[in-house]
Amino acid sequence: MKVDSKGRLTIPSNLLTPLSSASEFFITSEDGKSARIYPMKVWSRVEKQLIAAHRPESDRLLVRAKYFGQAVTIDKQGRVLIPVILRRTARINGEVNVFGYSKYLDVWDHGKFVKNLKRNSVTARDENTLRRLLDKSAL
Repeated sequence: MKVDSKGRLTIPSNLLTPLSSASEFFITSEDGKSARIYPMKVWSRVEKQLIAAHRPESDRLLVRAKYFGQAVTIDKQGRVLIPVILRRTARINGEVNVFGYSKYLDVWDHGKFVKNLKRNSVTARDENTLRRLLDKSAL
């Protein structure tokens, strides 16, 4: 997938389906290394929970989300505009990787993501975690 020269990312329909085919999104990041795309309905709940927590860590997350974040509307071609600050900080332009989760999407610069994969290889502990999860799911 690619982010075009104007900073727009086309969201494939198969990734939109789990997100309830939303048209309003909040795009942000907690660390500036990648972008996270939330349907506005989900983001509103997250934001309310962060505000209600009244804890230093939730306040830090909220400040960062507001700094990097922006509300966007998907256009008729299925594209969303990645906020400029996030495109620059996370170097999200050109080729990207998009990972779909049940409540949000993660967007990474392809080169940065591959470097991160190489630096953080799978450990024996990771494999044991996966094995335990697979064993539980077989029940």
